Amino acid sequence: MLTGPMPTAQEQYDDAMFDFSQGNYDGCISKLKVVLAADPANFEAQLALGMAFYRKGDYPTAIAEGHRAEKLRPKEQLVHTNLSLFYMKAGDTKTAEHHGLQARIASWRDDMAPPSATSEGDPELQLAKPKPPPPVKLPDKFPEMPWKKKTNPPVPPAPSPEKPEAPESKS
Repeated sequence: MLTGPMPTAQEQYDDAMFDFSQGNYDGCISKLKVVLAADPANFEAQLALGMAFYRKGDYPTAIAEGHRAEKLRPKEQLVHTNLSLFYMKAGDTKTAEHHGLQARIASWRDDMAPPSATSEGDPELQLAKPKPPPPVKLPDKFPEMPWKKKTNPPVPPAPSPEKPEAPESKS
């Protein structure tokens, strides 16, 4: 018997997700049930449990587990997306369409929500932000408009050269 430290809930969940990724849905289900027995409010485990039953083809149980996740987060888009999928496979298209609509509404709600204050808390989790471009320096004088036809300005008449005055005649 192993006498090491007890795995954390996250380690148990990760182990269950590994089983899920390997197609071992029965192993995944039993491990997720252990996680949920210790923490019934673990939303991720509850959501994954419904999906594991779905992958096994047990649609009625997947639907029941999906509704348990819905009780934890009733406005969560993924809950309604999953329930729509579960109901569709179970042959209940009307309820599937209802949950599909609820998923779309939830996505619109998320799009309209202002960024939360908690997202700014951890600088490690921030997305890289591009540096702002340098300010544009405008020229002192703008060039002529190249698309306009250039017309030559009228040339003023050149002054005629002055004629030397003829000497006055003495008569």
